[in-house]
Amino acid sequence: MYSQSTSESCSVLLKRWEKGLDLTCLEQKQLSGELKALNKQINRLSNRHIRIAAFGRVGVGKSSLLNALIGKNIFATNIAHGFTRKTAGVVWDQSVESLQTIEFIDTPGIDEISANARARLASKAALESDLILLVLDSDMTKIELNALQSLLENSKPILLVLNRCDQWEGKEIQKLVQSIRTRLPASAKKLIIETVAAAPRKAKFFSNGRIRSEECEADVDVLKQRLLNILEEQGNTLLTLNALRQAENFYHILKNGRLKRRKSEAQTLIGKFAALKASGVAVNPLLIFDFATGLALDTALIIQLSKIYGLDVQRHSARKLLKELSINNSLLGGTQIGIQFLLGVIQHILFLATPLTGGLSLAPSAPVALAQAAVAVHTTKLTGRLAAEELLRNSQISGANPQSILRHLIKTNPSIQQYVFRWSMRSNQQCKSMQSLLP
Repeated sequence: MYSQSTSESCSVLLKRWEKGLDLTCLEQKQLSGELKALNKQINRLSNRHIRIAAFGRVGVGKSSLLNALIGKNIFATNIAHGFTRKTAGVVWDQSVESLQTIEFIDTPGIDEISANARARLASKAALESDLILLVLDSDMTKIELNALQSLLENSKPILLVLNRCDQWEGKEIQKLVQSIRTRLPASAKKLIIETVAAAPRKAKFFSNGRIRSEECEADVDVLKQRLLNILEEQGNTLLTLNALRQAENFYHILKNGRLKRRKSEAQTLIGKFAALKASGVAVNPLLIFDFATGLALDTALIIQLSKIYGLDVQRHSARKLLKELSINNSLLGGTQIGIQFLLGVIQHILFLATPLTGGLSLAPSAPVALAQAAVAVHTTKLTGRLAAEELLRNSQISGANPQSILRHLIKTNPSIQQYVFRWSMRSNQQCKSMQSLLP
């Protein structure tokens, strides 16, 4: 069971983290939509307000399913495909101890022809929901498989719901469920598939020979109990995960924007420091001075980069970061020292031999100096690139960021590991996509 106090703590920490982002006026304007969505999710977490979205193709009975679960005809239904034109939410009058409010969201269909805006609206509603009911009415189509894959990539918890099971016999339903399961991607093989009849109809015969269909009682009790069990056991977990996920996505967008705007400025700065270090190393005959000069320039570079990225890094903090970068990167650490030491020794020997060779030994020192300069340029650029990435990563408030809260969640509730694994993979992909934005 997930601790309610933990979700409340996460809400407080996320609010504190958000306030500490120190957004510029431009960032506040550009990210107003994402920031508003994040604030709503954090508030829902504080108020223990969970959202469950019905998602799927047009005409599969999403509205009818929600009406059957609620027990009232609240969501509009129609025989015509695509009757749901926009997302709509209704509170489910069910008591769950760990939650205050349960809201059902009805979304437009995802396959309407010439309805790109509607598909985007449905996708947005799904991403802003904490649990997805992916509704089917037959075997899975390519459109549904693509939608499922997109939801999985966003680490959304999903229940598959096969509707209109009143149309088939028991054995036919079993075969259909098995066929659906064989078509699922590997990461979704263990998804629960519930069978329902949201709006069943049966034929009614009249004495005049006419036949008319009439509605029967919905068969959704098993799904209803499944949902209540999930909400009781994992409701707060799902809320917290979605809040953390939205916070992580927001911060990723923020970092991307900062990197794009400051890439050119950082490149110019790194180029200047690389030229300074190269010229100093090339003309300096003493190895110890090479290292001292290089350390001073790299420290100054990190301080200047921190100003570009809007962070306050003091000289001792810059040296600490430089040390961490050197330890974690072999080229900046041992390899650089080894190469510079070897080239420095060669250059020093050539200078010492000048009186004995009548100056001839100075001729080979020029290529050595150029090699030292090349190493200095390369390592300075690499230092700047790594520092830029590290500065953005460390700009979060210590102990109050989505990743640190997530690590705490894993310790307190190992059952969420299945969601976190997919989220971690997505986070790694986001990190890789950011590499092209670094200077």
